[in-house]
Amino acid sequence: MFLLAAALLMQPAAEPPTDWDKEFGVEEKVRDPVTGEMPVDPYVQSNANAGAAPFSGGAMATAFGGQEGIRRIANRTVELSEADPRIAEIFKAHDMVRLKRTLFEQFCYILNAGCDYSGRDMATSHKDMGVRMRDMNALVENLQTAMREENVAFAAQNRFLAKLAPMSRDVVTR
Repeated sequence: MFLLAAALLMQPAAEPPTDWDKEFGVEEKVRDPVTGEMPVDPYVQSNANAGAAPFSGGAMATAFGGQEGIRRIANRTVELSEADPRIAEIFKAHDMVRLKRTLFEQFCYILNAGCDYSGRDMATSHKDMGVRMRDMNALVENLQTAMREENVAFAAQNRFLAKLAPMSRDVVTR
C-alpha cells in the first residue's frame, strides 16, 4: 500500500483539460448587467430601420392602449411565438430580452406612441434566418391573438397589419 501511494505521488500532475473555446478563439458572450441583453455587432441606429413610417396623430396609439398596451402586445406576440410549434425553433437561438424590447420600440414608433426604434433594419436582423412565408403567417396570427387579447378594435388591427405587411419582403428569405 505504501509503495502504491509513493508511486502516485511521484507521477507528474495531469494536464488540465483543453479549453476548446479558447483554442478556437470563441468568446463567451455575457448579458449586459443593466438590460439583460446579449451584445450585438455595432450598427447605425435610425427610426428608418423600423421598416415603416409612423401613423400620423395619436388615434392608433390610443387604440392600442398607449405604450403599456403596445408593450403587452409585443411581449405577448413573442411569448406566443416561442410556444408555437410551427415557429418556436426560429426563436430558440435569439435574445428574447432584446427581441421584446426592439419589437415594442418598433410597434410604438409605427403607432406614433412616442418611441424611437433602436433596432437593426429588417433585412439585416432577419438575414440567414431562413424565414418562410408560412413562418411569417404564423407570427402574424400570434400578433393578431395578442391584439385581440388587448381588445384592439379589428379596424385598428387591420390598419396596423397593412403598415407591417410590406416588411415581409425583407423578412421572408426562402
